[in-house]
Amino acid sequence: MIKLYFKIRAILNNAQDLPLLFLRLILAYGFWEPAKMKWADINGIAEWFDSMGIVAPKLSAYLAASTEMAGVFLLIFGLGTRIISIPLIITMLVAIKTVHWENGFASSDNGYEIPLYYMLMLITLLCFGPGKISADYFIGKKMRNFLS
Repeated sequence: MIKLYFKIRAILNNAQDLPLLFLRLILAYGFWEPAKMKWADINGIAEWFDSMGIVAPKLSAYLAASTEMAGVFLLIFGLGTRIISIPLIITMLVAIKTVHWENGFASSDNGYEIPLYYMLMLITLLCFGPGKISADYFIGKKMRNFLS
């Protein structure tokens, strides 16, 4: 039984880059529609932000749309993953505070459940990085070889 445990553990240790890839891809998918929607009507988004009392609504609309769209592509390729995670986390915090908080937790009530999950996934990527199946990993490997 102990041998089986260690064998399974070794297999799982070798597969730990897959969940990081899946987190990146599911987050990219999740940010795609909101980013696309914001860019399709950036002035409407700025007006909506203004109605919620968000500071500098036009600038904020451009920042949110740009951050989400950049996040889509950077997360897909695993490029600058830790860096893009920070503004995406901030975007999720703002979304929770301004849009979702008053609706409670449940996503079915437009609550903060989904942005919270996104934020937790982004924090995971911030702490663990994108994994070996990423541009970050390959660039880092080339840099280490170049510097040694």
